[in-house]
Amino acid sequence: MILFLEQLLNGLQFGVMLFLMASGLTLVFGIMNLVNLAHGSFYMIGAFVAAAIVASSGSFVLGLLGALLATAILGIAVEMLIFRVLYKRDHLEQILATFGIILFCNEAVQVIWGKTPLFFDIPAALSGSVELLPGLNYPLFRIGVIGVGIVVAVFLYLLINRTRLGMAIRAGSSDREMIAALGVNIKLLYSLVFGLGALLAALAGVMAGPILSVESGMGESILILTFVVIVIGGIGSIKGALAGAVLVGVVDTLGRAFMPELMRMALSGGAADSMGATLSSILIYLLMAVVLIFRPRGLFNANH
Repeated sequence: MILFLEQLLNGLQFGVMLFLMASGLTLVFGIMNLVNLAHGSFYMIGAFVAAAIVASSGSFVLGLLGALLATAILGIAVEMLIFRVLYKRDHLEQILATFGIILFCNEAVQVIWGKTPLFFDIPAALSGSVELLPGLNYPLFRIGVIGVGIVVAVFLYLLINRTRLGMAIRAGSSDREMIAALGVNIKLLYSLVFGLGALLAALAGVMAGPILSVESGMGESILILTFVVIVIGGIGSIKGALAGAVLVGVVDTLGRAFMPELMRMALSGGAADSMGATLSSILIYLLMAVVLIFRPRGLFNANH
């Protein structure tokens, strides 16, 4: 039971990181109709910038703030210089352009920081663990990551539903020509949305830094899961991104933790481990298929 609760918390923490990635990407995809495969590059750059600042200053907070600021500025610059000419192009051209950005960013971080993975320590205030239940000690940093996800979810809810900017964003996801005709600066709105998406991706990268190694190409693997989250949750929906991220995070983590053990009930050791690993790796795609059978537009369709 303790192991199950621990893995459940790990799944929730992983889901929060996916939510930070998916919330920005679903806004960009849903509002700007832009397929941005380079979103994972902002996650990678955020982690690299934070690792470099933490290494030079010794401060995790400075690393976090520097990474968010640098990546948001980079995101806005990329939107203004590259993506603005792609809005009226078809999705294939957008995919090719963003794929080129991925290759450029991967090479750039290797030139600047080298090919050796970087690591930075958990901040001193969040080191150690706390006893949640008798026998269940859980790392403070992972609890902090879950807390950051909750704060971001509340912030995005208030931004989207209680502000004039959020009203423009919601209107832009339904009819961009109409809000442009009403006087909303659609170019500025797109730049802000894209910068916000890049900032959230960088935040996910900084949260992942002390848990995973910071290396070139780290954004590609999580990008695939992020798209699964968006499809399950519904394109353009922050609420859907949160629900989909938690579902994917919990199912993926529990599957990898317990599927091999379940397979050992029916198969011998090596075959059970192999079958368990295979099934656990496809569980989230089965989950996506089941959701799409009953909800073809995802759990929460933003335009419904």
